[in-house]
Amino acid sequence: MKIICVGRNYAAHAKELNNAVEEEPVIFLKPDSALLINNKDFYLPDFSNDIHYETEIVVRINKAVKHIEEKFAHRYYDSVTVGIDFTARDLQSILKAKGLPWERAKAFDGSAVIGSFVPLADVGIISDLNFSMKLNGQTVQSANSSEMVFSVNKVISFVSRFITLKTGDLIFTGTPQGVGPVKAGDQLMGFIGDREMFNFKVK
Repeated sequence: MKIICVGRNYAAHAKELNNAVEEEPVIFLKPDSALLINNKDFYLPDFSNDIHYETEIVVRINKAVKHIEEKFAHRYYDSVTVGIDFTARDLQSILKAKGLPWERAKAFDGSAVIGSFVPLADVGIISDLNFSMKLNGQTVQSANSSEMVFSVNKVISFVSRFITLKTGDLIFTGTPQGVGPVKAGDQLMGFIGDREMFNFKVK
């Protein structure tokens, strides 16, 4: 099982971090040890003092595919949730300044939170999903999947040119603006529309 993530996929988020909007999807991977499921607590790591939440639509691949055209990509997923791509922002800034890969800041244990998957048919169409995240009861991120620079189907098609996707692989599709830090005691709740997808605490 692979966790494939897209960076800079919302123009407003790229702008808030002073990043350019790229002409092709920015892709990075997380290991399966990054998964945090079933609303388990997230424990702050000891190597960072600036862990940020990034709320994202996540889809799960339902059959193997290689080099698929964008117009057929919708056949290879049918369930969706919301997740958190936790990022050690201080460490990421150091790595970016040196031109080094992001993995240490992105792929650490527990950094890929996923909520409960639901059939896509139950919540709408992938190109028009409202999703949000509340931090301690306050909405801090809210967006619609139509705001993506690269659609879910475009991302799947692009990734499949380079990496064979297999059943169970997860695609984190990028975060909108409003990212920010977490601290011990925080509670994070993620939604698609009004449907709660995850609800966990930071320790």
